[in-house]
Amino acid sequence: MPRRKATNNIALIGFSATGKSVIAMKVAERLKWMSIDTDDEIAKLSGKTIPEIFKQDGEDKFRQLEHKVLSQACQKKQAVIATGGGAIVDPKNQKLLLDTSVVVCLEARPETIHQRLLHDSLYSASHVVRPLLAGDNPLERIKQLKATRQPYYAIADWTVHTDNLTLDEVSQEVIKGWQYVSKHHRSKQSTKIDSVCMVETNIASYPVFVDWGILDKLGEKMTQAGLSGTANIISDETVFSIYGTQVKKTLEKAGFIVNCFAVPPGEASKNIAQAVKIYDFLIEHRVERNDVIVALGGGMVGDLAGFAAATFLRGLPWIQVPTSLIAMTDASIGGKVAVDHPQGKNLMGAFYQPSLVLADVRTLTTLPQRELTSGWAEVIKHGLILDADFLQLIEGNVKDLIKLKQSITSKVIARSAAIKCQVVSEDERETGKRTLLNYGHTVAHGLEAAGKYDRFLHGEAVAIGMMVAARLSQRLGLLSPHSVEHQKSILRKFGLPTDCSGVPLTDVLAAMELDKKVRGKAIRWVLLEDIGKAVIRSDIPKKEVLNVLKGIIEP
Repeated sequence: MPRRKATNNIALIGFSATGKSVIAMKVAERLKWMSIDTDDEIAKLSGKTIPEIFKQDGEDKFRQLEHKVLSQACQKKQAVIATGGGAIVDPKNQKLLLDTSVVVCLEARPETIHQRLLHDSLYSASHVVRPLLAGDNPLERIKQLKATRQPYYAIADWTVHTDNLTLDEVSQEVIKGWQYVSKHHRSKQSTKIDSVCMVETNIASYPVFVDWGILDKLGEKMTQAGLSGTANIISDETVFSIYGTQVKKTLEKAGFIVNCFAVPPGEASKNIAQAVKIYDFLIEHRVERNDVIVALGGGMVGDLAGFAAATFLRGLPWIQVPTSLIAMTDASIGGKVAVDHPQGKNLMGAFYQPSLVLADVRTLTTLPQRELTSGWAEVIKHGLILDADFLQLIEGNVKDLIKLKQSITSKVIARSAAIKCQVVSEDERETGKRTLLNYGHTVAHGLEAAGKYDRFLHGEAVAIGMMVAARLSQRLGLLSPHSVEHQKSILRKFGLPTDCSGVPLTDVLAAMELDKKVRGKAIRWVLLEDIGKAVIRSDIPKKEVLNVLKGIIEP
């Protein structure tokens, strides 16, 4: 059968007692999708139990209901569908499942199935004898029936042998199969995919598109990602006034119903009160789990809209459409979503991956100069911590990058985004390598909080924070004075600050101690051993930190 596949659903097939119903719920919970059990839906539709349907109406009637329910389930997006044991025998059901879902077969030996059915019947509250256990030799009956169905189960895209696995292990294998099939399908469609990189985590896989003038492709890319229904644009008032109409039109052209909501611009909007206003908006428009949130804007909008997506109805699909340099190269990639607390930045949040990221580099031409300058800090950071050659590319094209020359700017932003993609794919939840991306951020978040989130732009604070980290690296004998000056020179070429004054040092220190990177009351510092080589240290004496801070943050 030719491959034609959409990969937006997972359909579980297999013999009775292989665990389809419970695994569907567990997988759906992990992916934050919906779970559909076709037998349960048949019972709801008919008002009868499955045995009653067979007894009163016959198997033909049951199969008609089963096909109807399965058709409805396959129209959903991001659903894990548990099918009945015999559903796959019908050719119409086979085509339906193969056209709309990654089909995973849960397998088990007849002896395992027999034991599970005995256990279920023994502990069933109703004490009803399962039909497969009726008769003198139920094991032989299971063997015969399973043998007749085996050729139909063979159409599955992925098979999981459940005999010796726990429910959690089976769930992991199902997700692994879905990821593999999705990735394999995308590779066959490579002529249609122009992503600069893919984020591949344990539970998510999505493309990142970066190019000049691609905003009108947004609806097309969302459709290719299997998204449909209502698209809810969350933006800020400034960005929406420039790009809202264009984005709304491209989504409507792709078949989406579109709702729009804009918050006041600036970091001060990234709080729980604004999140509640977004919830109110979503409730007013009766948003459902298969509808989509579109985060249109900079890092603040992405964090806030993503936080709402992660928490409303226990998780909605969402996408990132970054319009700031920081968001394109850093904040939009990796699924970190959060809102701020008055005492610290991003203290309430989650890891919740988007379905795709689309960055139109041309949108940077409408960015205020200070915002654009701020964004180069994160791009430079990627070179400083992980890629000395990339830093050399940046340094060799400073004037053209500042002027947003189309070719080199698109190339540099795409490469910066690819670095972030690779790190996130290796370490989604920041337990190892991803921590390196926090170079400069410990002090930066302290500065932002001490400045009440309106004194510094994020990139400005990061630039100052990177200078603190570099000076600290030098004091500890890790980094040469020449490299420290090299970093300082690059930051200044882009117009970024390397020190500041008028900020209470006590407030900065207090906010740093609340930072998410603190472990066992000790700050995990990201420091440099060389340009392109970062390390993590948790043993830095407070006296050394204070001495460096005093030299860069003046009273």
